[in-house]
Amino acid sequence: MKIAVIGSGYVGLVTGACLTEMGNKVVCVDLDADKVAQLQAGQVPIYEPGLDAVMASARQAGLLHFSTCLAESIYGADYIILAVGTPMAANGQCDLSAVFAVAESLGRSLSDYAVIITKSTVPVGTGDQIEAIVATQLQSRGERFTVDVVSNPEFLKEGTAVRDFMTPDRIIIGAESVRAQEMMDMLYAPYLRRSDRIMHMGRREAEMTKYAANAMLATRISFMNEIAGLCER
Repeated sequence: MKIAVIGSGYVGLVTGACLTEMGNKVVCVDLDADKVAQLQAGQVPIYEPGLDAVMASARQAGLLHFSTCLAESIYGADYIILAVGTPMAANGQCDLSAVFAVAESLGRSLSDYAVIITKSTVPVGTGDQIEAIVATQLQSRGERFTVDVVSNPEFLKEGTAVRDFMTPDRIIIGAESVRAQEMMDMLYAPYLRRSDRIMHMGRREAEMTKYAANAMLATRISFMNEIAGLCER
């Protein structure tokens, strides 16, 4: 299968590299020409145990490529993964400008059905907005095909991200169609030979699940810090 990963940051690189381990052809897209040139030269801009070996093997096998051209990279792709940044804006809200910019570009460039997978942490309802943006662009071009937008949040931990992806303890899939669910099941089936940990739900529910998991982790850390402070006193 052909997969395009938009964004070559921490999540994008780990996801793209690990997806090649099962024979998928992956192209990672980034606007930063210097970063793309660095990756094409075999240099890994982040440190994550095991990632350099996976990327080197994938590049040697011709399964992993890097590009700055979105339109060229998504041509013929079965899956398009959004892994762009969603930083906090000055008003405290999530800055979705990069996500929506990619959605518009996809709507202007897609030539056939694809599953658009959102891995970026986004507010509940963002998948609906992405779907609407892409649909508007397709309609303006007179295209008759549609796309599926799926929420598939990541739960990678720094230091064990490669292992977390290869042997996940849970995979959250928020899809609104049977076709999208089946496509996602097919994508992740090779990573679940030991146990089936896929959890299907609605797209908005999946977006909420990511925030719930993050909030629970933050609560645990805060609680342990309070206990540590009490012990010191």
